[in-house]
Amino acid sequence: MAFRSFPAEISKPTAWPPPLRGGNAARLPVNACAAMTCSVAADGNRRSKLVWVWTESRQVMTAAVERGWNTFLFRSESRSNDLANEWSSIALITPLFIDGKQLFDGQSRKIASFYEVSSPQELELFQPNTEEVDNVVINFQNEWQVIPAENIVAAFQGCNRTVLAVSATSTEAQVFLEALEQGLDGVVLKVEDIGEVLRLKEYFDRRNEVRNMLALTKTTVTRVEVVGMGDRVCVDLCSLMRPGEGLLVGSFARGLFLVHSECLESNYIASRPFRVNAGPVHAYVAIPGGKTCYLSELQAGKEVIVVDQSGLQRTAIVGRVKIESRPLILIEAKEHSGNETYSIFLQNAETVGLVCPREGNQTTIPVTSLKLGDEVMLRVQGGARHTGIEIQEFILEK
Repeated sequence: MAFRSFPAEISKPTAWPPPLRGGNAARLPVNACAAMTCSVAADGNRRSKLVWVWTESRQVMTAAVERGWNTFLFRSESRSNDLANEWSSIALITPLFIDGKQLFDGQSRKIASFYEVSSPQELELFQPNTEEVDNVVINFQNEWQVIPAENIVAAFQGCNRTVLAVSATSTEAQVFLEALEQGLDGVVLKVEDIGEVLRLKEYFDRRNEVRNMLALTKTTVTRVEVVGMGDRVCVDLCSLMRPGEGLLVGSFARGLFLVHSECLESNYIASRPFRVNAGPVHAYVAIPGGKTCYLSELQAGKEVIVVDQSGLQRTAIVGRVKIESRPLILIEAKEHSGNETYSIFLQNAETVGLVCPREGNQTTIPVTSLKLGDEVMLRVQGGARHTGIEIQEFILEK
């Protein structure tokens, strides 16, 4: 948390509403942006989302500032002004004041229009071709949020105006940030519960993992052996996968193989681009936050990491998990420059494959065609885990 070394008074205008300067809206504060991927399934473009906080709780304020969100909303009344002055004396915050249908900064500059919306007619009042002020903050007053938010995203696409929505929970904030895939430009988190701040930050952290490329390692297959029956897990996602994408799975957390999805066409069975035939119930699978869990622990609603040949990752929601007894095949591989052995069990079927290095002439090798010396992609990481979280301790797995 950033602290000031001296008290700082907020120069609240003596007359409300304060006069506009030149009739133009002031620039929105940009010190409370959160980077977020706008479309994990498209081309990886990223947009920054604004997060402002509306609260009277000092604990919420502290938690927000510690997470980089330091723009706060206050009502244009004496008590709120005193609170803004108090907080500004101890933390580097940007206070904004709500007065009727307008939002001002501490220098009396108009930042945005503030609307309480409870009907479709009120929502139509600030369409892009009629609204004078560039920026809009919307406080929805009824149960309908998703469809109105989608209507706003559609109406304001391509405009330079910034639109934020007031949300009472982190879940509501997620609805606004993901409306029509692109989402609104940001949210005003109006809460008195510190947990909502923490949950919203966790949401951004999960989405921001998409920005990071995972380091994948080329390994050489050293063993291919057909074994007996086992309970294998098919993971069906709520997203479609492309050639080269799959899940990171392995018998040991220290080395996860990139198991290809069933998105490829064949003569005998239709493609299922939402599915990864991932392996038996004991295997580890990569999930957001740098964690792993057992395939047997996956269930509808849980998130996993989808990775492609180059290491580009994105999150996806599990829609269904299907466990059935099937014949298995054991595959072992080693790094080119090491002696560590990594292994995975997979169903012995032509539709199950491992992802190959990008420089090769194929995307995946079916496990039924694997032979010694073939190269496949692996994610090498720390092997010691406690409830899926990597820890530093001695561990020997074989």
